[in-house]
Amino acid sequence: MLLELLTGSGFGAVVGVRHALEPDHFAAVATMIGGERSSLRAALLGIYWGVGHTIAIVVVGAALVVLQAEMPVRASSAVDLMVSVMLVCLGVRAILQAARTSEAKEPLDRRRPIDSSLTLSPAWPLARPVLVGAIHGLAGSGALTALVLATLPSTASRLAYVALFGLGSTLSMAAMSGLLGWPLARLGTHHVVARSIIFIVGFGSAALGVAWGNATLDLF
Repeated sequence: MLLELLTGSGFGAVVGVRHALEPDHFAAVATMIGGERSSLRAALLGIYWGVGHTIAIVVVGAALVVLQAEMPVRASSAVDLMVSVMLVCLGVRAILQAARTSEAKEPLDRRRPIDSSLTLSPAWPLARPVLVGAIHGLAGSGALTALVLATLPSTASRLAYVALFGLGSTLSMAAMSGLLGWPLARLGTHHVVARSIIFIVGFGSAALGVAWGNATLDLF
């Protein structure tokens, strides 16, 4: 029993690390850290995303595990559609942010980010990445539950897998965001480069959202 618990939960942490690096997660977080000029702030955004993602995964996944049920296909498709809309919205926001930056008359202040998600209102800097992460967590909870129900024999090992999966994805996203923030902090001191990065990330997120949405609509 103990060996089964340790094996299942350990594997969950490893899969969680890989899961955080999926294209939709990468695109969403990249749009939020594109204007950052600090690897620490970028890593914190990754942690906030991971917190939201883990909460959704643990709450929904644990409920489905206890009930030994799978998320209905229609509900899973609806959440996937939410992810695609969110990616488009984040992409458009980044593009508009870059456009506003290019129209600015004053010179770039190298000590401040173009648009730091951690220096806005007291609540929204935390709420936005947490909300984005939670939506991603909802989208992944159905597939995760189906996996643990099919491969792990006990409720304890399944719950441990879900919890460690969430923790692994949080740590992985924090590390990825921090690593991305390091070159952005240096390249971003150049106005044109900073604006170009935000444009590219924005277009990439919007394009992925459209493609994701088209694939999801085929399931309805």
